[in-house]
Amino acid sequence: MRETESTVNRLAESDENPPQDMELNRKREAESENPDLAAVKKPRVHAENAAEKSDSDVKDGKFLGEGSSERGERNECAEEDMKKETSLEIEADAAEDKGLRHSMEDAWVVLLDASLGSPGKLRCAHFAIYDGHGGRLAAEYAQKHLHENVLSAGLPRELLDVKAAKKAILDGFRKTDESLLQQSVSGAWLDGATAVCVWVLGRKVFIANIGDAKAVLARSFASDGLNHSDGASPLKAIVLTREHKAIFPQERTRILKAGGTVTNGRLQGRLEVSRAFGDRQFKKVGVVATPDIHSFDLTEKEHFIILGCDGLWGVFGPSDAVEFVQKLLKIE
Repeated sequence: MRETESTVNRLAESDENPPQDMELNRKREAESENPDLAAVKKPRVHAENAAEKSDSDVKDGKFLGEGSSERGERNECAEEDMKKETSLEIEADAAEDKGLRHSMEDAWVVLLDASLGSPGKLRCAHFAIYDGHGGRLAAEYAQKHLHENVLSAGLPRELLDVKAAKKAILDGFRKTDESLLQQSVSGAWLDGATAVCVWVLGRKVFIANIGDAKAVLARSFASDGLNHSDGASPLKAIVLTREHKAIFPQERTRILKAGGTVTNGRLQGRLEVSRAFGDRQFKKVGVVATPDIHSFDLTEKEHFIILGCDGLWGVFGPSDAVEFVQKLLKIE
């Protein structure tokens, strides 16, 4: 068996509902009596509604429709969001197996609190798998530096801004690869590493990947997200990532434009993946560390996410992996 490694994130919802906002009702009554007051102060967005805002509803770090001059009102909304986030429990664990290889070349990250000293009210969690090839140095470097580079690039820590978060992740990948390449020159090593990463900001999940490591989401079939009364509810396996291999048409075209070749499905006849950290000898012929980035909102339907390198997915199909994990977690 090829070396395998996986991270399982279990997402569970609390049944507690936030108390009714009596103060909001009093504000609304006052506003109806005073049109001038209503024009200045708008009712703040309930946390449960704010969590459901789409990417288009977010701009410049705040929800559209929120009075930009009302700092105190925004702080109250942020506090409401933070309280709502605490009702969402996140559990995570990791497992690894080097298989028949002499040494483990992969690395993983499990950070339930990934603020790393960066202040902010927005809950942040981070999970990642780095699949090394040609050695372990590139995987270890990304394991140590990627998340801190994403934070320093401006990952939102107060109010959710989807565009800002995606830009921070993109810039963090770029900075990590650039500094890794400099380190590989001074250290005279040629290691590379693919990656699949997850950030959970409030109730928004961001998935970023390069190479052939994958993320699979387990989601309930039932429209209401509840379990069936006759046993365990069936979970649908949803692949959240797109593999980057030299043989795929889009990647092949990019490689050829960069001056590289694809022989027997491999870049320059040697490397199967087309995106990775490191791999200094292949950077000029098409290997990049630009990730695909996607996001979605957590609801009661999402149960867990499986992150794994190609070794895991060489043994499990997405549906088989979800069924296997569901049995391990004893979700009924």
